[in-house]
Amino acid sequence: MLKRVIILSIIISITVLAACSEATNSTNEGQKQDDNSAKDHTSEDSNKGEDKQDKKEKEEKKEKPAEPTYKPIEPPKDTKPLKEKYSPEVKKNMPAAEAHGADPTRTVPLGETLLKGKKDLTDGPLKNNRLVAFYGTPKSENMGILGEYPPEVMMEKLKEQAAAYSKLDPERPAVPTIELIATVAQRKPGPEGLYISGPSKEVIDQYAQLAKENNALLLLDIQLGQATVMEGLKKVEPYLKLPYVHLAIDTEYSVEEGEVPGVNLGHVDGSSIQKAVERVDEIVEKNNLPDKLVVVHQFGNGIVTNKDKIKPTSNVEVALNYDGFGDAAIKMSAYGKLVRQQPIQYGGFKLFYENDKPLLTPKQVLKLDPAPAIVDYQ
Repeated sequence: MLKRVIILSIIISITVLAACSEATNSTNEGQKQDDNSAKDHTSEDSNKGEDKQDKKEKEEKKEKPAEPTYKPIEPPKDTKPLKEKYSPEVKKNMPAAEAHGADPTRTVPLGETLLKGKKDLTDGPLKNNRLVAFYGTPKSENMGILGEYPPEVMMEKLKEQAAAYSKLDPERPAVPTIELIATVAQRKPGPEGLYISGPSKEVIDQYAQLAKENNALLLLDIQLGQATVMEGLKKVEPYLKLPYVHLAIDTEYSVEEGEVPGVNLGHVDGSSIQKAVERVDEIVEKNNLPDKLVVVHQFGNGIVTNKDKIKPTSNVEVALNYDGFGDAAIKMSAYGKLVRQQPIQYGGFKLFYENDKPLLTPKQVLKLDPAPAIVDYQ
């Protein structure tokens, strides 16, 4: 009997010890799970913190747009503001030739370059400056001043012309600008059948370097022939990735199949120009460039159609440039009709040293309503 009791006690003790051991193991396992869970949460919180830090660092490291390289010609320190150089009558009214018999009251204050009701959301060159440009190609003496002088001589003359505008309007100092015809319309089809001669890398490189060395801007002008606006743009697109290079579109040479530039008067639809504006906007965004400018040339009504389709962007300014030559009064009237009355954003005005009669002075040019943001000479 005693032996049975002893055996039973031993069995009970073993059972109790096993239960305690199992409970201890269970507790330890639970503690491990809790510890692992805590570690997981700590790791998640740590990862979230690291993600936030990485995001912050990426934002801080995000490449900022390159700073503009151009520098305007500074006026003399004692130069008076533009408005002090004109009579009360001129301040109130635009030139009679521009009004052309209609209401002469200014739509914007004297010297203002933005057209009435328009805004500039960019940090582009026209926002605080005026561009004074020389137009042409060194390949021809008959197509502008660029073909009449060696590059260095031309640049000095350009700076002198820009200085005249800075002195007249010190609040909007002028930036010297080379407007180089990159694709030239011609009367022969050429190898691509587009009636244009393609851009010369050697010439563009030379004038791009000249602009860079002189803190100037380079406008690459595309004459289209039978090419579309986008086909013309693609021929100069690599250069538009330079911070000081901008685009100009010569619309009068854009002709249809069966037509010849220089024989038939061309035209471009505003929707085609807008595609170019949007493409330049993309180039600015993708390459972290300073904001750019697109200049649209025209000299007669109907050459640029559907102008309401042309919209500036937050990265691209747009200027409608009047190109006609000849009688000064006719030019002023045409500027009023083709720029002021068909507004996009900014206006431009071309002067011809030999063909304008008379050649308007800078003071006469800035009487226009609005004052041209671009004044180019041919």
